[in-house]
Amino acid sequence: MTVKLDGATLRIEAAVRVARPDAQGNYAQAALAPEARERIAATRDYIDRTWMHDDAPLMYAFNTGVGLFKDQRVLIEDMAAYQRKTVYAHATGVGEAFSEDVTRAMMLLRANAFASNYSGPRVELVERLLAFLNAGLHPVIPQKGSVGASGDLAPLAHMAGAVCGFDEAEMIYRGKLMPAREAIQAAGFDPDFDLGAKDASALINGSTTSLALGALATHDARRLLKQADIAMCLSLEAMRGELAAFDPRVHKARPHPGQARVARNLLRILEGTKRCSQAARDVVFPDEPRQPGQPAAPRVQDVYSLRCTPQVHGPAVEAIEYVERIVGTEMNSATDNPLIFDDGEGGYVSISGGHFHGQYMAQAMDFLAIAMADLGAISERRLARLIDPTMSYGLPRNLLAGKRGLNTGFATVQCSMSALVMENRGLATPGSVDSVPGKSNAEDHVSNSTWSGRKARTIVENVEQIVAGELLMAAQALTLVEPIAKDHPLGKGSRAAMEAIRAVIPPALDGDRWYATEMRQALDLVRSGAVVAAVESAVGELE
Repeated sequence: MTVKLDGATLRIEAAVRVARPDAQGNYAQAALAPEARERIAATRDYIDRTWMHDDAPLMYAFNTGVGLFKDQRVLIEDMAAYQRKTVYAHATGVGEAFSEDVTRAMMLLRANAFASNYSGPRVELVERLLAFLNAGLHPVIPQKGSVGASGDLAPLAHMAGAVCGFDEAEMIYRGKLMPAREAIQAAGFDPDFDLGAKDASALINGSTTSLALGALATHDARRLLKQADIAMCLSLEAMRGELAAFDPRVHKARPHPGQARVARNLLRILEGTKRCSQAARDVVFPDEPRQPGQPAAPRVQDVYSLRCTPQVHGPAVEAIEYVERIVGTEMNSATDNPLIFDDGEGGYVSISGGHFHGQYMAQAMDFLAIAMADLGAISERRLARLIDPTMSYGLPRNLLAGKRGLNTGFATVQCSMSALVMENRGLATPGSVDSVPGKSNAEDHVSNSTWSGRKARTIVENVEQIVAGELLMAAQALTLVEPIAKDHPLGKGSRAAMEAIRAVIPPALDGDRWYATEMRQALDLVRSGAVVAAVESAVGELE
C-alpha cells in the first residue's frame, strides 16, 4: 500500500505500516498527495520570487541567523553555505543510534509536517526525504542530545546531514552501515543535494523524534491492552478466583468507562468457566495443605491483583485514549518556526511562534509511561502469586514439573519480570517537569520530550515482556493442574488462548530448560496478536 501524505489525515496505524515491515518483510510506501505537492510548490515559488533578495525584511531562519543571532542578516550569496552550516552546527547527537523503525517514522512524520504547507521547504527536499524512505535508506541518528525545544534539533540534524549526503553522515542500506554518500549512490540517487533558504531549519526544527517515539510506543501500548486482560484471566483461573468483582452492577456504581470496558472483556473471555467456582476450589491442588475430601474455605473475595484488575487496567485504557489524541494531533501539525501563511491577498506572510516546543509530547509520554508501568506492576504481582503455593491456593511451587532441587522452575522467570518492574519505576519518573535552559538562555524553558519518549518506549517494551511472561506462566500453571481439574473447564476465551499458546510453546513437563527461548516466543505471540486473534475468534471482538 501507499500512504498519501497531506499533512492532515495521517493516522498512527498508517505511520506504523511505513515504519515497520509486515509479516512478509514489506514496508508500506509513502508519497505526497498530489494536492499537497502543488501547495508546497506554489508556496515555495512565491518565496523564491519575492523574499530571496538582500533587501527583503528580516525573516527568521530565511535570511537571519538562528537563536540569539536572529538579528543578523544572512546574504543571498551565503545562503547555500548557511544551510549546510546550520545542519553542521546542530549535529551534536551522542549515544547509540535509534532503531530502524524510529528512523523511518521520523522521516515520514517530518515529510507529513511539510505536507501541511506551513513550513516553506522546496518540494524537491520533501520528495527526496520520501524517496530515501521508500528505498530503505536509513540515516544513523544518535538517540541522545535533544531537549525537545527548539524541537529535536540534534537528531533531526543527523537525519538532514545524511539525506543531503554530507561526508560525515552515515546510513544503513540493506543492512550495511556505510557513509551516507556511498549508501545514496548504491541506491541509485545523486549524493549531492543543495539546500535552499529555510530548508535546513525546516528539516531540523520540530519535535519529530519525540513524536516518532510516541507514535510507536502508543501503538504498542494499545496492542498490549487486550493481551493484559487475557493474561489476567488465565492467572485468575489458575488460582480459581472469584468473578463477582467484574459484575456490571459493580462498575455501574463507579462509572469510569475504561474500568467498565475491562470488566466486560474479562467476563467475555471467562464466559462459561467452571474453574472459578467453589466446586473447582474443593479440588485439592498439588501443594495445598488440605487433605483430600476436605472442602476449601469460602473465597469471599480475592486479593487486589485479581479483584482490582478493572480498576488498574481501566486507567491504562483511558490514558492511551488521551495519548492517542495528542499523538494524532501532533502527527498532523506543522512544528517548525517560523510558519508560512497565505495572506489572503495573493501572497504569504512569515510568523514566528513556538510549535517546535515538545511539551504536549513530553507530558503525554510521561502519562503513558506511568500508566503502562502500573499495568506491568500488577501483572508481575500475579506472577509472584503463581509461583508461591501459599498465595496460589496450592499450585505446584515455582510451577515446576520435575525433580525438586535438581530443577528450579519458573521462579527465575518471575524474578526477571520483577527486574523489569523496578526498571520501569525509575523510568516512570516524569521528564516533562525537568527543564534546563540552553543556548545562552535563548531556550529558557524546554520540554525534555525526547527523553520522555525514549523512556515511554522502553517501559512499553518491558511491559510487553511482563505480560508475555504472565501468558507463559499462567499457561504452565493451568497445564500442570489440568489432569486433576479437568472436570471444571476453563472459559471459552481462555481455552482459545491456551490453544494459541500451546501451538507455539509446549509446557515444561520435564524440569528446567532454556527459559529465555520461550520467554521470547511468548513475546513474539504478544507482538503478533495471535493470542488475541484466537480469543476473539472464539468469543467475539474484545473492547
